[in-house]
Amino acid sequence: MSSFTNPHYMYLFGMVNGKKKLAYGENPQDALEILSCRLTEEEMALVIRDEYQRISSRSIQQYAGELG
Repeated sequence: MSSFTNPHYMYLFGMVNGKKKLAYGENPQDALEILSCRLTEEEMALVIRDEYQRISSRSIQQYAGELG
């Protein structure tokens, strides 16, 4: 079955350095798992796993300055 049958969302995860990481998934845990495929272990260690915000794709531009 296609993964597009379930809705996916964009999440901004806080980082220990004050920046944010953008991730995409069915839920925050799924988004973190996908993010871990793209980042090294050292980079993932900077992500605060329980500090996240679900955002719409339309509002992504307003967060561009916060991404790290």
